[in-house]
Amino acid sequence: MPTPAPTTSTKPRTKAGLSLPNRIAIGLLVAAALVVGLVALVSALGDDEGQPAGTTSTAEVVRDDSHRLSQAPDEKAVLVEFLDFECESCLAAYPVVEDLSEDYGEHLTIISRYFPLPGHPNSETAAAAVEAAAQQGRFKDMHARMYETQTEWSHTNEDRSPVFRGYAEDLGLDLAEYDAAIADPATMERVNADKADGMALEVQGTPTFFLEGRMIQPATIEEFRSLIETAIAD
Repeated sequence: MPTPAPTTSTKPRTKAGLSLPNRIAIGLLVAAALVVGLVALVSALGDDEGQPAGTTSTAEVVRDDSHRLSQAPDEKAVLVEFLDFECESCLAAYPVVEDLSEDYGEHLTIISRYFPLPGHPNSETAAAAVEAAAQQGRFKDMHARMYETQTEWSHTNEDRSPVFRGYAEDLGLDLAEYDAAIADPATMERVNADKADGMALEVQGTPTFFLEGRMIQPATIEEFRSLIETAIAD
């Protein structure tokens, strides 16, 4: 099951704290443990029973309403991530996806799709909050806020809806519109539509990446970047 977290390109950048390769190495270790647990959980619940290879004819990797983290001005490839805002592996991948956008943004469009997992008590609530923000044109901002604060709100059975509403207020959203979107069943339906596509595509864990419509499972960060560079060159 892919839980890839990309690394630096041939142009390394210096950042405070752990280096990017070290961040990703740690993320990969976390991801491996989480995937093992997820497989057991999914098996127990009877969800996501397919194998992580291949697709179905009815699923779509990208839809017209899919949220774009970045839109390449000269698009030559599209990277899609199925994600869960309460997933530690997705948190580890978040700065890496940002780096990919920076390094390949001229030609690589990056799309995010919701895939809240069972066992993450606030993952659906977080996805609904991000979708409500997206309806006011602030998808990317709320997406970032969820990951920046994940350790503060995640993995508790306490309802974090008030916390997420506070994020909406911090971002300057119209709170009446935000509250209406949260109350509207169509908002959660939008989240579930993404998850339905993911399940049909045999996504079984997060983050799962598709490049140019095909699920990719790179064994190393270098391979991840090589796949992107090959897709851009084709």
